[in-house]
Amino acid sequence: MKLVVVESPAKAKTIEKYLGSGYRVLASYGHVRDLPAKDGSVDPDAGFAMEWEAYADKARQLKAITDEAKTADTLILATDPDREGEAISWHVQEVLRKRRALPKDVERVTFNAITKSAVTEAMQKPRALDEDLIDAYRARRALDYLVGFTLSPVLWRKLPGAKSAGRVQSVALRLIVDREREIELFKAQEYWSVTAFMEADGQEFMARMVRFNGTKLDRLSIGDKEMAEAAKAAVEAGHFTVASVETKPLSRNPPAPFTTSTLQQEAARKLGFSASHTMRVAQGLYEDGAITYMRTDGVQMAPEAISAARKAVADRFDAGYVPDKPRHYETKAKNAQEAHEAIRPTDFGKNKAGSGDHGRVYELIWKRALASQMASARLERTTAELTDGTGQHALRATGQVVLFPGFLALYEEGRDDPDRSSAKHGSADEQDEDARRLPRLREGDAPAKKRVASEQHFTQPPPRYSEASLVKKMEELGIGRPSTYAAILQTLKDRGYVLLEKNRFTPEESGRLLTAFLERFFERYVSYDFTAHLEDELDDVSGGRAQWQKVLENFWRDFKPKTVEIMEQKPSEITAALDEFLAPWLFPDKDDGSDPRVCPACGEGRLALRGGRFGAFVACSNYPECKFTRRFGQGGEEAGAGDAGPAVLGTDPESGEEVSLRTGRFGAYVQLGEGKEAKRSSIPKDIGQAAVDLEQALRLLSLPRTIGLHPETGNPITASIGRYGPYLAHDGKYARLSSTADVFETGMNAAVVKLAEAAAGGGRARGAAREPLKVLGAHPRTELELKLMEGRFGPYVTDGTTNATLPKSMQPDALTLEEAAQLIDERAAKGAPAKKGRKAPAKKPAAAKDGATKKAPAKKAPAKKAAAKKKD
Repeated sequence: MKLVVVESPAKAKTIEKYLGSGYRVLASYGHVRDLPAKDGSVDPDAGFAMEWEAYADKARQLKAITDEAKTADTLILATDPDREGEAISWHVQEVLRKRRALPKDVERVTFNAITKSAVTEAMQKPRALDEDLIDAYRARRALDYLVGFTLSPVLWRKLPGAKSAGRVQSVALRLIVDREREIELFKAQEYWSVTAFMEADGQEFMARMVRFNGTKLDRLSIGDKEMAEAAKAAVEAGHFTVASVETKPLSRNPPAPFTTSTLQQEAARKLGFSASHTMRVAQGLYEDGAITYMRTDGVQMAPEAISAARKAVADRFDAGYVPDKPRHYETKAKNAQEAHEAIRPTDFGKNKAGSGDHGRVYELIWKRALASQMASARLERTTAELTDGTGQHALRATGQVVLFPGFLALYEEGRDDPDRSSAKHGSADEQDEDARRLPRLREGDAPAKKRVASEQHFTQPPPRYSEASLVKKMEELGIGRPSTYAAILQTLKDRGYVLLEKNRFTPEESGRLLTAFLERFFERYVSYDFTAHLEDELDDVSGGRAQWQKVLENFWRDFKPKTVEIMEQKPSEITAALDEFLAPWLFPDKDDGSDPRVCPACGEGRLALRGGRFGAFVACSNYPECKFTRRFGQGGEEAGAGDAGPAVLGTDPESGEEVSLRTGRFGAYVQLGEGKEAKRSSIPKDIGQAAVDLEQALRLLSLPRTIGLHPETGNPITASIGRYGPYLAHDGKYARLSSTADVFETGMNAAVVKLAEAAAGGGRARGAAREPLKVLGAHPRTELELKLMEGRFGPYVTDGTTNATLPKSMQPDALTLEEAAQLIDERAAKGAPAKKGRKAPAKKPAAAKDGATKKAPAKKAPAKKAAAKKKD
C-alpha cells in the first residue's frame, strides 16, 4: 500500500478517487508544526538551529498519518507545488522519522491542477524533496521569528500601545503611512480648462484649447478665472477651421494570464474582494479541479493549455480572433524554481464553475486566460487640430475607433486610480478623450461652434492605496512574494494599524507611531531597497545560489546589536527623538510665521510629544497648570485643535453637578463633575461630537440602562455601550445591538428575543434534530424530498438516504434543485452508504483491505479551520 499525504481533506478525497485501490490518501490540514512562540526557538549561536513543535490541534491527523505510514510500502508527499508545500512535506517526513514510522521509500510529486490526468501523470514522475526550497523556507521562517521575538519586546517597553512588528508587514505599513504623508503635505493647485463643443456632419464633438495667444498650453497653464475668461472669449470670437488631421493605427495586445498578485488586483478592482478572500475562493476552485494552482508568479501556460485555449477561441468566436502564432509570455519571477504555470482553467470548454463568489472568480480567470490567446485589438486614433484666422489660438480634438475588437470582445483589464496630483495627468474627461468618436474631418473644414465652456479644476492628491494598488506596489518594489501578500494585508488590519474604508487604507495612530519609531531607530530594516534585497537573497537560497545560514548571519550581525542599543535607551529619550523626527508633521509651519509649538490654550507653554501608558499624545509643557492635550494622530491642519478645556453643556438637574464636553488623547467624551470620581462616557462614532447636547450627554452618562426583569429568570436586563459597541446583558450573557439609539429604545420584548437569538446562535444542543437550511423540493427522478443541511464538515444535500457534500466552489445560497439532484445521483452512483441511524456493533473484519487499518482517520479529523495555519 502507498500512503499519499496532501494538505486538505477535499484534495485528499478527490485524489484518492483518481488513484483507486492500492493508495491511501490522508490530509495534513496544512502545516503540522511550527516554531514555538517562546524565546530560544531559533538559536543564532548554534548555527540558527530550530526547535520545531507539532500543533496541538494536529495530534489526531498526525496519529492517523503515523498509523498508516507504519504499514505503508511507500510514502508519497503530494502537497502543493511551492515553497510552503515543500515545507509541509518536509515537516511530515521529519515527524514520521522521529516516530520511527517513515517508510523505506519516500517520493515527492507535484501537480499544477487536480485533474485525473495531471495527478496520474505526476505519480509517474516522482522526485526527492527539494532541499533548496526547504532551506529557503527555514531561512524565511527564522528571519520572521528573529525579527518578531527580538523587536517586539523593544516595542512593548519603549513604545506603549504597539503590538508587534514584522519583517515585511512593517514595510507594507510604511507604504501606507508614506502615502498619507504625501496627501497631507499636498497643496492643491487651481487650473482651468477651456472646451469648445462643435458639430460636423450632424455629430457633436469636443475640442480642448491647446494654444492661447501663440503660447502652447499644458494642463496647468490657465491658472485663474481671469485668464480662463479671456481664453474663452478668444475661442467664442474666433472662426476655427481644421488645420490638420492625423490618423494613426494602434494595436493593443491582451494581458498575460493571471499570477497570484494580478488575480488579487483584478478581483479587488472588479469584484471588490480582499486579497485574503480572493485566495480562499481560488483555493476552493483549485481543490475542486476547476483551475490550476493559484500561488504562482509565472505567466506562461502549458503547450496543451495554449492549444485548448486557441481552439476555444475559434469555437466561441471565429478564426479571425485566433492569432497566427500562439502567444508566449515571459515570467517576471526572479526564481525559476518558484515560477509555476499561470492561473488558468483546467478545461477551457467550461465558461462556468461553482456559484456565487466562486463562480465570479472563475469567470474572471477563464476570461483572462482565454483572452491571453486571442488576437490583438486594432484601433485607429485620430487627432484634429483647429486654428483661428490669426493662428494665435488652437483647439485639439481626439478620438478613437475600434476597427477590430480582438480580445476586447471578451475581456478588458481594470485600471487603478491614477496619481492625480501630477501635471502629466488630466481630469477624468481629458483621460477619456481618446475613447470618444469623432466625425470625419478634413483639412479646411469649418465645424459649427455650438458653445464654449470654461471649467475650474484643482489638482488632487495621490489616492490612498487600495488592496489592488498596494499589492501592485509591493510587487513592483520586490517586497514580499505571491504567497505572502494576502497574509501581510490581513495582519495589518488585524493589528489595528490600518483602517480599510471604502476599499482604501488609512493608517491608524498606532500604525503611524510604529512606522515613525521604526524609521527613526531601525531605518535600514524598513527600507524598501533593503527589504527587496533580502527577498532576492532568499530567492537565491531557493535557487541553490546562496547558503541559508550565511544569509541569516549577515542579517543578525547588525540587527541584534541595534536592538540592544535601543533597549538601553530611556523611554524619555525615545520620546524626545520621535518628537524631533515627527516635528514637521506634528507641528507644521503656520502661515503667519508664528511658532507652531506654542500652546494654543495658555499661550506660554510649548507643545511636545509625550508617552503614556496607552500610547503617545501631545501636551503642554506647563502641565499641570495647563491641561491642553491632543491626540498623537491629530497632525497637519488639525494640529491646532486639542483639548483647550471643557465646554460646559449645562447642569445635571439631579446632582447639580456640571456636565462638560471634553477632548482627550482618545477622542471626545462627556464628563459629570470634577476630580478622579467624576463619571465619564465616550461619545460613540454614530453620534458624533457635534450632535451632543446636555440631554444627549446625560443619557450617555446614565448608562448602563436597566430595561427590566427577565420574565423567566427575574434577573435584570441592561443595555449599554462597551468596547465593541452597543450591547444587551443578562446573567453573564450578551447580545449585540445595531446602534447607540437601540441602547435607549430597545424594549423588554425585543430584548428577550435578541438574547434568545444570541444564545441559540451559540450552538445546537447535543442530540437535537438539525433543521434544514433550505428545503429544495422533490428529486425530479426519485421524487424524494431534497434538503440542504449544515454538517460538521460543511453544507451537504440529502434525500433521507444519500448524503452528498457540496463542493467548495458551490455557494449554498445559490444551490438549485437540479444541482442538488445531480450531486445526489453522482454520490449514489459511487455506492454511497445509507444514511446512518443508530450505529450497529461492527463485525471484526477478517483482514484490512490493502493494508489499511480498520480506523478511518479522515472521518475523525477536526474541523477544516485547522487548515488555516497554512499562510496565503
